[in-house]
This record gives sequence, structure tokens and C-alpha cells, in this order.
Amino acid sequence: MTENIHVIVIGGGYAGVMAANRLTQRDDVTVTVINPRPDFVARLRLHQRVAGTHDAVVGYQDVLAEGVGLVVDSVTRIDAAERTVTLSAGGALGYDYLVYAVGSGSAETRVPGAAAHAYPIATLEEAQRLRPVLDAAPAAAAVTVVGGGPSGIETAAELAEQGRRVTLVCGGLLGPYLHPRARRTVARRLARLGVTVLDGPGTKVTEVTRDVVRLADGREQASDITVWTVGFGVPDLAARSGLSTDALGRLLTDETLTSVDDERIVAAGDASAPSDLPFRMSAYGAGCLGAHAADTILGRLAQEPPAPISLSYPAMCISLGRRAGVFQFADKDDSAVRAYVGGLPGAKLKEMSCAFSVKHLAVEARKPGAHHWPKGDKRRQLLQARRAQAPATAEQTA
Repeated sequence: MTENIHVIVIGGGYAGVMAANRLTQRDDVTVTVINPRPDFVARLRLHQRVAGTHDAVVGYQDVLAEGVGLVVDSVTRIDAAERTVTLSAGGALGYDYLVYAVGSGSAETRVPGAAAHAYPIATLEEAQRLRPVLDAAPAAAAVTVVGGGPSGIETAAELAEQGRRVTLVCGGLLGPYLHPRARRTVARRLARLGVTVLDGPGTKVTEVTRDVVRLADGREQASDITVWTVGFGVPDLAARSGLSTDALGRLLTDETLTSVDDERIVAAGDASAPSDLPFRMSAYGAGCLGAHAADTILGRLAQEPPAPISLSYPAMCISLGRRAGVFQFADKDDSAVRAYVGGLPGAKLKEMSCAFSVKHLAVEARKPGAHHWPKGDKRRQLLQARRAQAPATAEQTA
């Protein structure tokens, strides 16, 4: 009789679902996903949940492979020695292999008043909390969105398109990843929507009160509703379980995505730190890392050495409301290039990207092993450079 192998996947986001689906290639593998919510959250659309233009939720029956078990609960501890996970509702589940895909959420902020008076939107629950606040506020209420990255830009544009009076406080550069040409297009679109953009030195937020956002340069921005899109944090499950993490709490792994502490644990998505050199956070990256994590387990089961991760990012896309967007192309080293698509075509490419991020999961559910992604050598070069510098650093400090 063939021994059944049980794989537990902690986290039902882009990385976790992709890994779970891909693992069903083997009939002797049983997969259980543990997730705190009964539905899949399309995080790329949380700004739309805030604005009421999309619910950002997909039923697991649409993205999870038939036969994959779903436990709606949270894991409070991983016991690597016993190969068990403890559930918050009580009891424990055993595993042969574990995929750590807990994702990310809002970071704890040290800005005075932000925790009490600002609304983060990095999770479904946070977006749900903000939506009725906006509904109850008059159209003329001053809305301040803090954060000049994709989430801040998208949220500001979405709300302004609905007639809201929005100020975007960047805390530095607007869209820092973007090529200057694309950044100018974003700025023009925000201006047309009526968004006041405060960027550059001095726009870092120093305090948030019930009705004011204070900036480092001394300015005070009136704000009836403050939306917080700055920073990210990961659950402390790995650290609580005695596993090695980086400074931000992401699980440390080697280049095969295997935990540096235990070859039965692999990690994928925002909460993973391969070689202490994490990949850029994105739904696209999470899906690819989830697939590779599954391949690492499948390789070990087939008694084949797992391969190191290789991944390149071909683009970044940002929506600017429902009728415009920017699709920023990238070089193989993940740097923005001059080429981009803006306007309505950019919006359509962004919408396509959002749809495909879910469709890729559904395809993998039906045809496990189908997901492929572009490879890149930037990471190998960075690791080689780090190794070359290490001896010199050691000699200098000796």
C-alpha cells in the first residue's frame, strides 16, 4: 500500500492556493489549507472594496482544486519537531510537509495617533471597516490617503473618481517604482481627478489626529477620514514557533524556499525571505513562489534535488480609477523601463492582470503543474555579489 503524504498549507492567499493546487499532481498527497476566512480574498482589489466597485472576494470552490481540504481557522503554533500545528479553535493537525504562506497585512505604525485615527486597508477586514465610514460621510468630507505607493495611488484615484475630495500624502516620491515618464502620467491623471498630491521631502506624516494629518515640514492637512497605506507586516507565527526569521519576521529559507531550520517546511509569498533577500511583494510573485514551493516538495518526494527559485518581474500595473491606469514594463532586473501603457488601455491591462491572478489559480486547480513563469538571473548575480563581499567584510572586521 502506498503511504499517504499529508501536506498542510498555512494561508489561503495567492501563494497558498497555488501551492495547494500544484501539490495535487500526486495521488498519494493529501493537501489541507488552513485559512482564517471561508473565502479567497483578491487583495489586488481591496481598494475597490473600499470604494464599493468590487467585493474583492472569490469562493474557494472557484480557485481550489477538488479534493483539497479547507479548515477555516488560524494556526497559533508550529511544532517542527512533532510535525504538528496547533489551531486557535483547539486541537492540532499533523503533517509530513508544511507550506508556510501566511501572507502579510498592515504594519504596526509608530506614528502618533495613526493607530487610533487612521484606517489601514491591507486586509479584507480593514477594508470592510472603512467602507461604511465612507458611506456615512458627506461627499464633501476631506479624505486623506497616506502613502505614495500603488495602494495609496489606487485608493486615492478610486475615491476621487466617485467625487470624493482626496489628498494623497506620499511621504516622499509619488510612485517610487515607476519610470519618471509613467510617474508624470500618474500625476496628470490624479490632477484631472481632482486629487491634491503632496509629495517630496517634508511630506512624511508625523502625527494623525481625529481631523488633522501633520507633516514633517510643519504643514497640517485637514482630514475627516484618513486612509493608511504605508508599510506592511507579517504574522509572528514563525518567530513564535521558534523558526528562524529575518528582522521583519519573514521565515528564512534557502533558495529552494526550504526553511533553514527544517527541510519539511517550505515558504512562499510575502512572509518568506529566501537567503534573507525577499522578492518584491506582489500577487504575481506570490503565485510563482507558491508554485515553486510545491515543486520543492514534489521534488523531494520524487527523491530529486529541488531547484533554486528563478523569477523575473515583467511589469507593474496601477489602476487610476475605472477608466485609466498605468502598465509599467520592467527589465529583467526588475527595474522600470521607459515603456509603459497609460490611459484606458492601461486600465484594461490592469483589469486583465487582476482577473488573471485569479484565473491562474483556477487553471492550476484543473491542471496541476500548468503554471509557468518567466525566469531571471538578477537574483543569482545579487547572491554572487553578496558572497564575494562576505570574505572582505569578515577580513575588515577581524
